[in-house]
Amino acid sequence: MSSAQDWPDLGGRIVGKTHVMGVRVYYEDTDFSGIVYHANYLRFAERGRSDFLRLTGVSHTDLFQADEPLAFAIHRMEIDFLRPARIDDRLEVHTRYVKAGGARLEAEQSIWLVGEGGSLTEIWRAKVQAACIDGQGRPRRLPASAREALAPYVDEATK
Repeated sequence: MSSAQDWPDLGGRIVGKTHVMGVRVYYEDTDFSGIVYHANYLRFAERGRSDFLRLTGVSHTDLFQADEPLAFAIHRMEIDFLRPARIDDRLEVHTRYVKAGGARLEAEQSIWLVGEGGSLTEIWRAKVQAACIDGQGRPRRLPASAREALAPYVDEATK
């Protein structure tokens, strides 16, 4: 049986206040032309946001299994598609939380194509607003434990 310590880089890494996660483009990520299908960028971004939270100690499972179950729901996204990624490309998903307070988490994300020698070219970017909600879909304040765990990484953390 393996543990998280066996795969320390599986969820990416935090560099300063930015989470960086590697992604390889597989056949299943592409459309008939071999270009990443537009909706799959959202999947890559979701993994980046989730792994950032996980690395700071904020667990989706723990939030949902609390006495008052909580979850995150996307409220708003602004997306720019700058250039396509193709099968076998290496990508990096960069995530930065810019606000955590009340019932809201706000993130800025970008996806970068990793080129020869490690050069990076930005190919996608988004601004994401998520709401913390209860089991009935009503907004709820972020738990203090989540705010405290995120505080060192968030530009604007409010009580």
